Amino acid sequence: MWGRVETAARGGAPSWTPSFDSEGNPDTPEADRLTAEAAGSGITDLVVFAHPWHNDPDLAAALHNRFLSLVGEEAGPGFALGYAGVCWPSMRFGGEPEPGLALDGSTAAGPSLDESTRSALAGVFPGCEQIVDEAADLLRGGRESKSALDDFGRLVRRLVEVRLEGTRAAFASDTEEEHGMPQSDPGMLFDDAASVCRGFTDALMETGAPATKDAVASEALGPLWHGARELLRQAVYYALKRRAGAVGQLGLGPLLGRVAREAPRVRVHLVGHSSGARLVAFALRGLPSGVETVASVTLLQPAFSHYAFASHMPYQSRGGGVLREQARRVAGPVVCATSRHDTELRVFYPLASRMGGDVSGLMGPGHKWGALGYNGFQAVEGTRHLSLESALKEGLGGGGCVSVDASAVVREGPSPVGAHHDICHRELAALVATAGRFGRAAATKGT
Repeated sequence: MWGRVETAARGGAPSWTPSFDSEGNPDTPEADRLTAEAAGSGITDLVVFAHPWHNDPDLAAALHNRFLSLVGEEAGPGFALGYAGVCWPSMRFGGEPEPGLALDGSTAAGPSLDESTRSALAGVFPGCEQIVDEAADLLRGGRESKSALDDFGRLVRRLVEVRLEGTRAAFASDTEEEHGMPQSDPGMLFDDAASVCRGFTDALMETGAPATKDAVASEALGPLWHGARELLRQAVYYALKRRAGAVGQLGLGPLLGRVAREAPRVRVHLVGHSSGARLVAFALRGLPSGVETVASVTLLQPAFSHYAFASHMPYQSRGGGVLREQARRVAGPVVCATSRHDTELRVFYPLASRMGGDVSGLMGPGHKWGALGYNGFQAVEGTRHLSLESALKEGLGGGGCVSVDASAVVREGPSPVGAHHDICHRELAALVATAGRFGRAAATKGT
């Protein structure tokens, strides 16, 4: 298991820390404790929160505790909340802002990897220590050489590739191709490495991240190592995106089924941030048949495709999102909080997600590789689009997909990620309570 994360109780409320390995296998004692204790704990509602990929165990615990404490403050009288902080194996790049916590600073100015990042990569990709070392050496050297960039691209591909018949490969995609098969690996892993690195260097410049203007304007190759570091970072996100899907479907979903059998009257509210949002969304696919206890889902700046819930693809004659039937498993709404200030999702997600050979609309907000946390639900019939203010004032309705523009609150953060991590706000906790109908307004109405 990934370290040991403790989700603290809030005001004596029951708290659990269900943990999973990279294949979705649970920490058996903690899973058993949650299953055994939920029914007798006296709770009416269980709030389940999943952290994003850029975390270490200590940061994950801090994020769980801070956000869930805010949720607890929004609960109305008559509701007894319990909390579960989902822990899954992730990593943090050195120099990254702390998710949901510190909002100042930026990524490291140079492309080199610090020792903590090298160690974290070796932990996430066991058996690949030599690949990590070779990639780190190339980043540190920064040679003015296309062959060196090509070598780096091959190393990145080897680091994150998986067997096509393996478990993790089945969780790579959010959408299907026209023939009903999942989309293939993104072009950043196969396209010309120098071109990919230049694209990421351009993006770093657009977001104000450390990189020189002359580097982008010139034909020099040496400065493109800034983009090469970003390529590595995005490739790691891609690998951990697969992991989030596997943990959600193979781990959390079945565990929630066990909880439902033992505590059928406890309503479950799933909440996830960034790739943690993908984890809780894929948990819906892993729910056993007949489980009806999931009362709401709230996705905070979700870092996966805006077509994941689509019934069809606007640019294809066939195929849809891999989660297109899953909103029906939720008794209440599936809510997506978006922000136009999230440059991680506005700029980098499309570059990292596009398929090989597709260069159309890379930087526009409406293109087909857009992120759910930036554009909201796309091609989902009946989706409502609300501001955060109106969602909190008027409610979210009884079910279906709802995109909520939280830009008025989710607005602060350093380059290059922008406001991607800016989630620890009372208003977002109130959104979770509103979606779950356990807030003060729900108590007043007696619902």
